[in-house]
Amino acid sequence: MNDNELIVVGYDGSHEADRAVQWAARLANKRKCPLQVVHCSLWPVITHNLEPVPGIAESGLRHAAESVVSEGVARVHEVSADVEVTTSLVYGWPAENLRKLASHASLLVVGTRGIGGFLGLLVGSVSLELAATAACPVAVIGPVERPGGPVVVGIDGEDWEATLRYAASFAHQAQASLRVVHVRRKHDGHDPAEGPGAREMLDSALRTVRNTSPGLEVADVLLTGTSVAGTLLSAASDAQVVVVGSSGLGLVKGSIGSTAHAVLHHAGCPVIVVRHTKP
Repeated sequence: MNDNELIVVGYDGSHEADRAVQWAARLANKRKCPLQVVHCSLWPVITHNLEPVPGIAESGLRHAAESVVSEGVARVHEVSADVEVTTSLVYGWPAENLRKLASHASLLVVGTRGIGGFLGLLVGSVSLELAATAACPVAVIGPVERPGGPVVVGIDGEDWEATLRYAASFAHQAQASLRVVHVRRKHDGHDPAEGPGAREMLDSALRTVRNTSPGLEVADVLLTGTSVAGTLLSAASDAQVVVVGSSGLGLVKGSIGSTAHAVLHHAGCPVIVVRHTKP
């Protein structure tokens, strides 16, 4: 993390977006880095008539979109007047615009938009698409806040180093402890075969954290469960943030994988997806 990093946050005026922009503002204030508030308007897709209605002040779709941007900045200033804020008002599909604008960002922040908790599913299509395709890590901000909790990171058998390094760096910046969790999957009621692999991976993870982030309080947890995501979230019940990795190699092109997908849907607290691109 450095002073030149940029945080980009999407804002549409919803309650979910309020939470996202204020979470992003708190992070930008702590990191002393700039924050870019982005509003994506779909109105030009529907109509080209964006100008004010004759004789009615402060009317028109363009004015409405500009008002949303101003509201987003106001939400930032409710958190801190010291955050350096820039804005972007763009037109078209939100995921595409946010992905482009965050191409050189250190973090892209979005809110949850979905079907309001039916079967516990909260995350909307834009958030999922960005988590699967953005070049930078993506934070999806849920309704649960635990500011004093640990940063919890789930690691698996491959490509865990980048996820762990990001989580350790985030925990250091947040002055929080780090909890490293690995879940061995239980199949058909049978525990996985005992072996040194999982323990060695966690030991290696702890050494990595202690070498790269000396002084950071870190603990490891080795669990067994039929659901990797569910078991991970049980270990993260007190977390302020959950960090998961994704190879982006799900069954559907651009999907983030079943574990990261389930964690995003059910965590409640902010989830950061660190995507690993294959060479």
